Amino acid sequence: MVMDLNPLVWNIFFSKWNPLAIAVASCVRESWPVLILTPSSLRLHWASMIQQWLNIPSSDILVVLSQCGGSNKSGFSLVSYNTKGTIHLDGLFNILSYDAVPKLQNLLMSSEFKVVIADESHFLKNAQAKRTTSTLPVIKKAQYAILLSGTPALSRPIELFKQLEALYPDVFKNVHEYGNRYCKGGIFGMYQGASNHEELHNLMKATLMIRRLKKDVLYELPMKRRQQVFLDLAEKDTKQVNALFHELEILKGKIKASNSKEEVDALKFAEKNLINKIFTESAEAKIPAVVDYLATMIEHLPSHSPLKAGCKFLIFAHHQSMIDSIHQFLLKKKVDCIRIDGNTPAASRQALVIDFQEKDSVKVAVLSIRAGGVGLTLTAASTVVFAELSWTPGDLIQAEDRAHRIGQASSVNIYYLLANDTVDDIIWDVVQSKLENLGQMLDGHENTLEVAASQPKSSPAKQRTLNLSLQPKSSPSKQTTLDSFIKRCNNTDDYENPKLKYPRQ
Repeated sequence: MVMDLNPLVWNIFFSKWNPLAIAVASCVRESWPVLILTPSSLRLHWASMIQQWLNIPSSDILVVLSQCGGSNKSGFSLVSYNTKGTIHLDGLFNILSYDAVPKLQNLLMSSEFKVVIADESHFLKNAQAKRTTSTLPVIKKAQYAILLSGTPALSRPIELFKQLEALYPDVFKNVHEYGNRYCKGGIFGMYQGASNHEELHNLMKATLMIRRLKKDVLYELPMKRRQQVFLDLAEKDTKQVNALFHELEILKGKIKASNSKEEVDALKFAEKNLINKIFTESAEAKIPAVVDYLATMIEHLPSHSPLKAGCKFLIFAHHQSMIDSIHQFLLKKKVDCIRIDGNTPAASRQALVIDFQEKDSVKVAVLSIRAGGVGLTLTAASTVVFAELSWTPGDLIQAEDRAHRIGQASSVNIYYLLANDTVDDIIWDVVQSKLENLGQMLDGHENTLEVAASQPKSSPAKQRTLNLSLQPKSSPSKQTTLDSFIKRCNNTDDYENPKLKYPRQ
């Protein structure tokens, strides 16, 4: 790729590929030192990549942590921003988290960082967040600014505005001009909708966005296959969810009948809170069925020998109660696993990832969709299971891609565990609708969570509430949903030669 680096201000929005950003930074060495802003869990990962790709002394790579401690075998310069004394950002590459920016903003603004790289730039989506208001002036001040994200908008076009403002401040006078043009059609608040997708896509592509999809650049990467698995929930487990759905129907009726805008706004706010409550209660209702499904997976794993790499699997969840239940079940079954959620210290995460990647005995990774869905490489697994959905499609895709990335040798099979008459009925439709809008805006065409084949356990009539464009197939048993996973575990040839089973397209 040939790029013109001559302009005084060269700002660009990259599809997620960190080595490319490092390569671009190396082209403007006269403008070093470099500032890298990243989620806290990726600071040391960035340091390792810079050392690997540029071969500069580790002491020239400065990493800002909340507190120093633990092993530093690589020899990076480590400083803490919570110390009482003044810290100095004097590395050739200076790496800190978004959370540290508000505390160090004065230091950052007084420093001469002409090159700024903002990794996972969708962390700046919230215009009111402190990290956004503190980070934007630092980016705007830079001569060369590079924003990296595979999912720059996770749900809707308004999430792009602050990132676009950071790179190209003069495109829109204010958020209202942008919102009225590209964010109409919202339900729960101003600028939550989407409009004029094609125009926004062409505008970004012509000015500041270089976007390359995996299928365009990673030809060797095996295919990704999604399946819906429909769980049967016991009546006692769905009692509370059913009561909340009944309450929701009554509330919708009141909204429809109301003639007062103030009353409608209040009722819609109550509706949103009620849906969130259904989300939480649905997690509780699904726990027994999810654990039962995992029990079937565990029973069919070879117990007499360590698992082959391709037979490890990731399981994602959102609510703490679901994560706790899954983890406790695996421990009870004496299944060696790792767990990464919001309570896992950032300094411990990479060690857990290495254990999962390198130790045959570690079979499962239990992960929070948010905390475990970004920046981790878990290609030792080629099976991904979602115990729950997320309202944000970008979170789901990011989580899927922990296994579907460079280094993956096998096709990645993804199972979404869904339950009828729970919040899954609502979320699946919302996710698909958001993906269609995001696809038009970022890629110039509609995207969906394409599902290879549904694996229903309930009646076809119920199923159609979730399948948007797919006709339901016959209803196999739960055993059938695991066939591809179990067969790969017991058949070395299929795993070592994925081309034989899953020809590339």
